[in-house]
Amino acid sequence: MSDRHAAFHALHRPGRPLVLPNAWDHASGAALAAAGHPAVGTTSLGVAAAAGRPDGLAATAEETLRLAELLVRLPVLVTVDVEAGFSDDPSAVAGYAAELAALGVVGINLEDGRPDGSLADPALMVAKIEAVRARVPGLFVNARTDAWWLGRPDPLEQVLPRARAYRRAGADGVFVPGVADPDVVRRLADAVDAPLNVLAQPGGPSAAALGRLGVARVSTGSLLFRAALAAVVRTADAVRTGVVESDPALPSYADVQRMTATGRRP
Repeated sequence: MSDRHAAFHALHRPGRPLVLPNAWDHASGAALAAAGHPAVGTTSLGVAAAAGRPDGLAATAEETLRLAELLVRLPVLVTVDVEAGFSDDPSAVAGYAAELAALGVVGINLEDGRPDGSLADPALMVAKIEAVRARVPGLFVNARTDAWWLGRPDPLEQVLPRARAYRRAGADGVFVPGVADPDVVRRLADAVDAPLNVLAQPGGPSAAALGRLGVARVSTGSLLFRAALAAVVRTADAVRTGVVESDPALPSYADVQRMTATGRRP
């Protein structure tokens, strides 16, 4: 395992979770790096929407690879959301993961949710994890299981056996987006023998509170991208009405030029 891979693994500390912001382009990644975040993920919704493509339909493999190529030039550790691996062929998923790793990516998110709202056969997810683990041993595989996210009945009864199977297959972490109830989060953290990743949710527990429940990683998912869209519309409307509030946090033209200089193509 390389020093970068080891450093990323070490950031996953139950009780002191890694807050992982998710970027959708080079500029958002550069801004997060400049703000001092040690690691940055990607958001599949943000990448897909920015490219005019649908999320979750394996339509953005090329865009994701290009973004990873830019983000790894920033002074951060990079993990990439690859949806369900952009394929149901475990060897193809492993090959894609190897391409990312060759760029310098230290981790991936791999999910079992299907576009039709169902969950993939756990055996297929296990095969993908095993293939990635065999091909790229040091890569941090964050296995995402979507029972809560997709509103499946009795989600805990579906998540626990899947999480355990994914862990046995070699997953380094388990991601359960959509869960927010503190009692359930604690139960998951106690039951899953791997760093637990949950999604930050407006109105939900803080990162510190989630840490006290045993969470090791808190991701923003698409939240930052959606907040940026809201800010775009809010600012445009303010210009239209003639009332634009001064914002000291707004980066200047020169600030953006500086932030995005790292990783710029020659």
